[in-house]
Amino acid sequence: MESAGSRPKDDVSLPKATMTKIIKEMLPPDVRVAKDAQDLLVECCVEFINLISSESNEICSKEEKRTIAPEHVLRALEILGFGEYIGEVQAAYEQHKNETLESPKVGGRWAKEGGGGMTEEEAIAAQQRMFAEARARMNSGGAPAPATQANDSD
Repeated sequence: MESAGSRPKDDVSLPKATMTKIIKEMLPPDVRVAKDAQDLLVECCVEFINLISSESNEICSKEEKRTIAPEHVLRALEILGFGEYIGEVQAAYEQHKNETLESPKVGGRWAKEGGGGMTEEEAIAAQQRMFAEARARMNSGGAPAPATQANDSD
């Protein structure tokens, strides 16, 4: 399923375990899928992603933008004839955004108020402490340095 000018088949793929899980979740429990059919589905998914990415990039370029945004992807779906899926895609994207914003670990975002985690000031202080410890280790030849407070001269 390689198109002209694309990278070699082995260069881009999706995690087989994840794809197998997705495939099995979509089917009744008594249905089995041959390995060849699973491989074909993975290849189809890769091609679909390439197609949407390419069209999204064209839309983005026409707008003289350098970053593909969600609206570019949604417009690509419409142009390529997948408009009936836009509602589901938007819902999944909104759910992803909400989950990402709620998780203090994802994307390096700070925890929401009352959600635990460090304040920005605490994080800066911890970062300065770690930098000071790393500098001390580097200057002492790699031996662990005792924990110290960060200098104001940093």
